[in-house]
Amino acid sequence: MLATLLTLAAETAEEEPSKTLFYIGGGVAAVWAIVLFALGMRAPGFPGSQGAQRAVIAVSVVVVVAAMASSVLTS
Repeated sequence: MLATLLTLAAETAEEEPSKTLFYIGGGVAAVWAIVLFALGMRAPGFPGSQGAQRAVIAVSVVVVVAAMASSVLTS
């Protein structure tokens, strides 16, 4: 019985791609969200200028798209 379970686990592990890329992308997105929250709570005028606002939006889009792409690639 144990040999059958080990064989099944080994076959399942071979079929599934590594999810490491998704875990890293999701973690980066989560950390980015926490950083934005902390900066936004400390500074009412965050981000200070229209250029900074565009930079924050651009970085956010890149981080989220990377996390989404890694999810699709590792599924």
